[in-house]
Amino acid sequence: MKNNLFSKSNMKKITHSKGFSSFTAALLAIAIGLIFGFIVMLVAQPGNALQGFGRVLFGGFSRIGDVFYFATPILMTGLSVGFAFKMGLFNIGASGQYTMGMYFALYAGLMFDLPGSIHWIVCILAGLIGGMLWGIIPGFFKAISNVNEVITCIMFNYIGMYLVDMWIQGNGTMYISSKTRTAYLPASAQIPSLGVKNSNVNVGIIIGIVIAILLYIILNKTVFGYELRATGFNKHASKYAGMNDKRNMILTMAIAGALSGLGGAFAILAPSSIPGSSMTYEPISIIAANGFNGIAVALLGSSHPIGIIFSAVFISHIQRGGTLTALYGFKPEIIDIVIAVIIYFSAFSLLMNAAFGRFIKRHRKRSESREVDADTPIAADGQESARMVSVGQNKEKVGEEA
Repeated sequence: MKNNLFSKSNMKKITHSKGFSSFTAALLAIAIGLIFGFIVMLVAQPGNALQGFGRVLFGGFSRIGDVFYFATPILMTGLSVGFAFKMGLFNIGASGQYTMGMYFALYAGLMFDLPGSIHWIVCILAGLIGGMLWGIIPGFFKAISNVNEVITCIMFNYIGMYLVDMWIQGNGTMYISSKTRTAYLPASAQIPSLGVKNSNVNVGIIIGIVIAILLYIILNKTVFGYELRATGFNKHASKYAGMNDKRNMILTMAIAGALSGLGGAFAILAPSSIPGSSMTYEPISIIAANGFNGIAVALLGSSHPIGIIFSAVFISHIQRGGTLTALYGFKPEIIDIVIAVIIYFSAFSLLMNAAFGRFIKRHRKRSESREVDADTPIAADGQESARMVSVGQNKEKVGEEA
């Protein structure tokens, strides 16, 4: 019984662990966000609110292939943001790195003539390099001149977007002016499909999950990961301990940029469900939303690589279900409200969870104290009876001696 998984001691260890606290905090934020979304739908259209909310909750199960396809790029940008968080850096430049990685992947796909067995792999690696190069720059400025990475990343989001649009529109091979978008990628450059009917889901989701697991191992099981986390906790203490904080900053932003670049590559290299076509990019000077969605995914997953996998799938799930609410007269943007509220509460859900835990603990102590109070008279009576018996025995003993 002592080794039972559900024993009191084991359950206490589980419930007091940091992972359990993060998990319950995320569930609390999700519950609040969904309740708020239902209230908004109820106010907008009371008659259809229940059916529309049902689509939000369960609509993604009917489009499971699309759920995993759209989860892939935000999984990578979420890992990018979460990895930088571990170092104490806020990589708000995931959108620019994502766009740059997408461009490098497009360039390799349309401009390189390679065998089909390696072409898509080269395109993915090109996307990784593009994002990495765009991530190194903010990291370099942060390490050398202590320039705030948030400011640098925001600027490079816009610089990257305008550069990519300019480069694509200036390349006659990549850009089809009559269609105002890029040309179709050859089949050799497209990532192999997983075979889900009417879906773009591909091997990219498997690669993304493997990368997340590797990141978890690196951060928690290696000296390099320990140095990164130590630098994130206290830069000055880690420097005093002999760690190279500047090198770690640059490496962290380079890895974060590479992850975002992979997200762009996975999105643009996805196979099309229509034969002879592919995913395309339209240069319309809009910052990629998947970069900012990665921030939401990282916050909901508490910057934990494994947690980010599940949060990316969840966000994609309710997004796919949210698009089906239009069948009941709701605007698809309703799901953006739900996600925004979830992320808003995720930002301080750990505090809410701690407060809720203290409330439960106080309630439990009060209940225990009441039980003790209820048992006290019985104990007192027992003590009094024992005292009376003892006094009686003493009196008998004195009488015998007399």
